[in-house]
Amino acid sequence: MKSPAQNYIEQNKAAWNNRTDYHVQSDFYDMAAFRNGKSSLKSIELALLGDVSGKSILHLQCHFGQDSMSLARMGAKVTGADLSDKAIQKAREINAELGLDAKFVCCDLYDLPQHLEGQFDFVFTSYGTIGWLPDMDKWAAIVAQYLKPGGQLIFADFHPVVWMFDDNFDFIEYRYFKSDPIIDTQTGTYADRNAPIEIVDVSWNHSMSEVITSLLGQGLRLVDLQEYDYSPYDCFQGMQKIGEDQYTIQKMGNKLPLVYSMVVQKD
Repeated sequence: MKSPAQNYIEQNKAAWNNRTDYHVQSDFYDMAAFRNGKSSLKSIELALLGDVSGKSILHLQCHFGQDSMSLARMGAKVTGADLSDKAIQKAREINAELGLDAKFVCCDLYDLPQHLEGQFDFVFTSYGTIGWLPDMDKWAAIVAQYLKPGGQLIFADFHPVVWMFDDNFDFIEYRYFKSDPIIDTQTGTYADRNAPIEIVDVSWNHSMSEVITSLLGQGLRLVDLQEYDYSPYDCFQGMQKIGEDQYTIQKMGNKLPLVYSMVVQKD
């Protein structure tokens, strides 16, 4: 019998399938406001993307598609891709309900070339994505394959320092650098901590140097790199709000980097 780490694709697909219904119904994702036209995108990625009207965008690891559909509302031609068949089903249902034209593909990210052709003006990925992937070189190759010449990767994610800590940010539990897969068992989910589900998932920590070097190895050019001392989401234990869509770990104040972003171009 395979361990969760050996079977990480199936394990993580099941985990995200289990989360999906609770996420759609959660205050965290606030579907009522989204249905009424509120964008799910945050200021960090909006500033990096700029005017996307008429642009083609591939959104990697799109979950149930809120950000994909927010981009479609901004006039972009969007294709979202995700591992979870339940999340993609929800994305298609909501997309049809709202009369939007985003398209959605369900597959493991590394298998995307078997399911999707073409190249895009932007590849977009944000917040809690690459940690589910074991191999950054393979990820970077996918990014490069789907970018048009002159196209850009727009990337925002939680800072790798965040993933070193235990859930309560009391002590350092994991290495900063990639090591053995992290097999985590949790009850509830970040969007609904009281959800009556137990989830086992598999993840990896990736240092900034590992991520950036993988992209440079594909001949891509780093255009912009930023670090932020806040998160746009209230998604970790013990957070405090310090501004609109700005949260810090209360016991840490502003001492930790919580998010980083990159713009990477295919010349």
